[in-house]
Amino acid sequence: MSLSKKQIKFLRGKCHDLKAVIMLGQKGLTDEVLNELEIALNYHELVKIKLAVDDRDARKQMIADICDKSNSEEVQSIGKTLSVYRVNSDKAVIELPKR
Repeated sequence: MSLSKKQIKFLRGKCHDLKAVIMLGQKGLTDEVLNELEIALNYHELVKIKLAVDDRDARKQMIADICDKSNSEEVQSIGKTLSVYRVNSDKAVIELPKR
């Protein structure tokens, strides 16, 4: 799934009002965190995540791992906060603008 620039801009606007649902701690990306992320993405589609990684390169790698393992798409990453999106195939919560 690939988002267009217009869709990413739309989702970024929606991210501003969101609170972080998932906090990644020192243990990193565990199975429990992935399970919670799966639940959150199925329910909300757009999820904000707080990362507790100081190193910029390690944070970029963690973002890539999160997106890869959850089959989600990075909407935006500001500092230690990441927003990801994945459409719920059963019941879409967010109606994206057309490409």
